[in-house]
Amino acid sequence: MAASDQKHLKDLRELQAEAAGFARRLFPRSDRATLVTLSGELGAGKTSFTQGMAEALGVTEHITSPTFVLEKVYELPSDIPFARLVHLDAYRLEGDASLVPLGFHDLSADPKNLIVLEWPELVSGQLPEVDHALALSVDGDGRLLSYS
Repeated sequence: MAASDQKHLKDLRELQAEAAGFARRLFPRSDRATLVTLSGELGAGKTSFTQGMAEALGVTEHITSPTFVLEKVYELPSDIPFARLVHLDAYRLEGDASLVPLGFHDLSADPKNLIVLEWPELVSGQLPEVDHALALSVDGDGRLLSYS
C-alpha cells in the first residue's frame, strides 16, 4: 500500500473529522448498496469512525457499536444521496454464523443503502465486492487509518 493511502490521526476527534470528510465524498452505486468495511483490533476506532460518518450524513441519534444487536439502520435526511446508513458488526458472527438472518442480501441489493461493516474478515465469504476497505490501528495515542 502506498504511503498516500495511510493517514496518522492524532486522536479520536481527528479520526471522526476524517470520517466525516470520507462520508461526504461517497455517492451511491446504481446497481447495489455501497459497502464500506472497517477492520482493526478492539479499540482501534471502528465505531468512532462510523460515528463521524453518521454525523456528516445527518444522523442525530447517538451511534453505538452494534456488537450485541449486530445491526442498526439509520434513516438519513432527504438531502443526503443515501436513504439509509446500515451499521453492521460481525464480531459475534465468527464461524458458521451468517449475515442472512440480518437481511443482508436485501440490504446489499438496495442502491439507497450505505453499509458500514465492522469486522468484515469474519464474514468475508458472504460479502459482495467491497467498495471501500479501511483498516484502523492504534498508533500511540492516535490511530493509523489505511484506505484500500
